[in-house]
Amino acid sequence: MSTERRATVSETDVASYTHWTEVNLRYGDTDRQGHINNAVFATLLESGRVAFLFNEKGKVVAGIGKAYVIAKLTMDFLAEMNFPGVVRVGTKVVSTGRSSFTLGQAIFLNGKCCSTAQSVIVLTDEQTRRSTPLTESLLEQLTRYS
Repeated sequence: MSTERRATVSETDVASYTHWTEVNLRYGDTDRQGHINNAVFATLLESGRVAFLFNEKGKVVAGIGKAYVIAKLTMDFLAEMNFPGVVRVGTKVVSTGRSSFTLGQAIFLNGKCCSTAQSVIVLTDEQTRRSTPLTESLLEQLTRYS
């Protein structure tokens, strides 16, 4: 039984993303073959998530005393990337639950989709370290980017 996940056309379509973050590729991101290292793909996606989940002052959009935890991250590598360049990380809301939501993301270089990903993110209470219902302010933001 295969559990392989393949990127769909909508995941690789630049028009399906509603939030954008640009990130410069660095020479230090390359491997021995001159490609951007696969671990850097996860870091680029993180840059997109952080820009999406935090306000311009670095505060959690969900409010004081709340934190995000990634419960699951799946990523498909679709094409190699090379230095130099500027990637665009697209982010969109795929679904919301009571205390979690799923983000879809893609990395584009020169208009080509090089990777897609989905992450399940759980909102937690920083004191109890347990999941907590999504706040109204967070649900508002998530709805805007669905």
